[in-house]
Amino acid sequence: MDLRKSRENRPVTWPDRLRGTTRRARRTLLAGVAAVAVLSGAGTWSATASGEEPPVDRADRTFAMPGAKIDASYFTSGPRSVKRPVVLLGHGFGGDKDDMRAQAQSLARQGYAAMTWSARGFGDSTGEIGLNDPEHEVADVSRLIDWLARRPEVLLDGDGDPRVGMTGASYGGAIALLAAGHDDRVDAIAPRMTYWNLADSLFPDGVFKKLWAGVFFNSGSPQGGCGSFEAELCEMYERVAVSGEPDRAARRLLEARSPSSVGDRIKVPALIAQGQADSLFPLGQADAMAKAIRANGAPVSVDWFAGGHDGGDPETARLDARTAAWFDRHLKGDKSVDTGPAFRITESGGVDSTDGTVRTRGATGASYPGLRSGAREVALDTAEKRFENPPGAGPPSISSVPSLGGGLSQLSSFGVGGLNVDFPGQHARFDSRPLTSPLRVTGSPTARVRVKSESDADAVLFAKVYDVGPDGRATLPSQLVSSVRVSGAQRGRTVDIRLPAVDHEVQAGHRLRLVLATTDLGYASPAEPGSYRASLAGGLSVPTADGVSTEAAPLPAWVWGLPLAGAVAAVLLVTVRRRAPVPAPDPELAEVPLQITGLTKRYAKSAGRYAVRDLSFRVEKGQVLGLLGPNGAGKTTALRMLMGLVTPDAGEIRLYGQAVRPGAPVLSRVGSFVEGAGFLPHLSGRANLELYWAATGRPAEDARMDDALEIAGLGDAVQRAVRTYSQGMRQRLAIAQAMLGMPDLLILDEPTNGLDPPQIREMREVMIRYAAQGRTVIVSSHLLAEVEQSCTHLVVMDRGRLVQAGAVKEITGSGETLLVGVDGPPLGDAELGKVAGLPGVLSAVRADGGLLVRLSGASPSQLLAELVGMEIPVNGLAPQRRLEDAFLTLIEGETS
Repeated sequence: MDLRKSRENRPVTWPDRLRGTTRRARRTLLAGVAAVAVLSGAGTWSATASGEEPPVDRADRTFAMPGAKIDASYFTSGPRSVKRPVVLLGHGFGGDKDDMRAQAQSLARQGYAAMTWSARGFGDSTGEIGLNDPEHEVADVSRLIDWLARRPEVLLDGDGDPRVGMTGASYGGAIALLAAGHDDRVDAIAPRMTYWNLADSLFPDGVFKKLWAGVFFNSGSPQGGCGSFEAELCEMYERVAVSGEPDRAARRLLEARSPSSVGDRIKVPALIAQGQADSLFPLGQADAMAKAIRANGAPVSVDWFAGGHDGGDPETARLDARTAAWFDRHLKGDKSVDTGPAFRITESGGVDSTDGTVRTRGATGASYPGLRSGAREVALDTAEKRFENPPGAGPPSISSVPSLGGGLSQLSSFGVGGLNVDFPGQHARFDSRPLTSPLRVTGSPTARVRVKSESDADAVLFAKVYDVGPDGRATLPSQLVSSVRVSGAQRGRTVDIRLPAVDHEVQAGHRLRLVLATTDLGYASPAEPGSYRASLAGGLSVPTADGVSTEAAPLPAWVWGLPLAGAVAAVLLVTVRRRAPVPAPDPELAEVPLQITGLTKRYAKSAGRYAVRDLSFRVEKGQVLGLLGPNGAGKTTALRMLMGLVTPDAGEIRLYGQAVRPGAPVLSRVGSFVEGAGFLPHLSGRANLELYWAATGRPAEDARMDDALEIAGLGDAVQRAVRTYSQGMRQRLAIAQAMLGMPDLLILDEPTNGLDPPQIREMREVMIRYAAQGRTVIVSSHLLAEVEQSCTHLVVMDRGRLVQAGAVKEITGSGETLLVGVDGPPLGDAELGKVAGLPGVLSAVRADGGLLVRLSGASPSQLLAELVGMEIPVNGLAPQRRLEDAFLTLIEGETS
């Protein structure tokens, strides 16, 4: 089937004029281009050391183009006599050709010629940035293809027609699509996390995506600012940025430079990889390109990977391998190559309990389902809600922050809350009842909403769907929001709203919440105040992508070498783990803040090395417990298991009688502070706390803000901007944040780091006051003298094991550890070893003025007799009282 139809009734561009000629005539027409494509200098050929065979040769060349010089690199490997397809690799916005070097070298070793180049305005290339202008950047690609057609090692489909594939991410992905639409010599493409319609990306539904546009025009170019762009692009951006609203001319300009403008002409096999963590080019952009290219009769595969412009895992190795397979099939013609499923999603496979990284697995389908497949109706509250657009559109709601939300968006897509803020009175929310069974959302949910405005201006709203847990914590999948402009809202209007496309598992017992906000940090909102009323006409239509199934997690390779009995045992183990019930609550421990029994955690990939081993202890109400141990003792791992962030290999943790599991409701009774809490410096301390609490989705009155502030002792400073705070005040603000809601158990990790002595004393008083109200504090710290003054009880760990647990007075005042005063110089190593080797002595270490000796069976009088017999000049012997001394002797005993 001939996919390359004639193209009529459209403006003629430079590449179009080439299509209007025969291959031979085109070469004649481009006689001048022979000079254009000639080196600007002789070029440099070099063998690139790769550490692998065969080596890769790279030629760096400068091509003279109309209005610019383009810096490019050409990669080959193996004999020149072998004909091979060629792959052009485009870089992302703000990058240059060197960003694609590794992938180009890999393709060269796999039997391709490869070319990278720096687009106009980037790297060492000159010219103005045209956002892939067909007359400039796209024409540059066609000229590069002309040069490649003359290379003796490049495979040709005809005179002047090399076998060409193109790939690249973001800006480079868009140029691959555009080149395929403008130049019919492009034979296969693999665009990654890119746009189909740039106007829809920056002006979705007529709303200006101001932060991402600012990144593009102010910081994306090498020189910074708008001056490195073509004049009409710069003028367009400045006009829209000032007005806050895109006009028709702006849309037309961006649409003309978008792949959608030539969508009917892209008729080549396309592997489309799009990121789930992407508020710039969301999954809807990939959906539009997949539908258009498939409608042209070309093969299409779609891959939703875990990363995107907001960060997350780019899955580079997997996608590079899949791209190479795609080109093997469609450029080399190798029909035996498996190019992967027609549709693939990277889903969460849980969190690695040893290092906290997110495990992923694939879900696949035999066909691409689109964004509305398998829609299921979820009933929501439909009552009318009234909400306001604040003057000046501030403070804005927060969904994602461009270039900063990577971790947030990835974690939120896996069910961990991010930074989401919807201010009271500035949004309407509609909740479902708790779900009776899990629900996998794959695609774009939709809702029909009736909106009425009390002003004559258009209503601008931001729609999002939260996953709300039983404890009230709200998670915004992938941190994504849809903008909606409602014209004619003053008369009341019913509109269909399409929510962001996501892949997200909603657990049974959770609720779905549709929120319509009047502001969002990433977008321009009307500055004029306004009042709106909104109600739902029905429920939320949720796509479930029928026909998509999750892959089983792969077994380790060594399992396949085991006999059948071993394989059966592995299957049974997986089944048992999957069906393991949650232990029932223990009513006898309902008033006990924490009981740990037999807790064990091995290091990753090690059956014999333990981070924590057989750890058991109990914490009662009102205690301030110090968790002590040297680096590597297992303290952090134990705390992470306690907070449900790491799954133990064995043992049990119970909080108030409830077994701890990831996401367990009882964890809502725990507050925690990890060193280095971040605050927005221009906001006051109170405003920061209010933002944090609002992000939890729990009622404002449950925060008990005043109680937390009183215990933290910030006083009037809470009304000042955080940028004016001392380090001690910031630490106390972080403690106040952990105390919001007045949790029954407070966990503090190194709360006194960076504080001076007066500030440390104040922090000590904060912890003591909190526990005095009948609550419990667990603090991990290296400041032993401070722990001795602030803690009532201790747990000492070393190499994953419990060394000793008990009241501070019992440990520091135990007769088992004695301070031995010695006259003269410190004992030598030989004498110290003899003391440590005495019967009934567990350890002996030097201390100021003598020795610290830990007994294990011997009495103080027996020790004194032995020391005198060794002629050691003892001048005193008494139980030691300092925690530091006790800690050193405990750890020394474990080491010896």
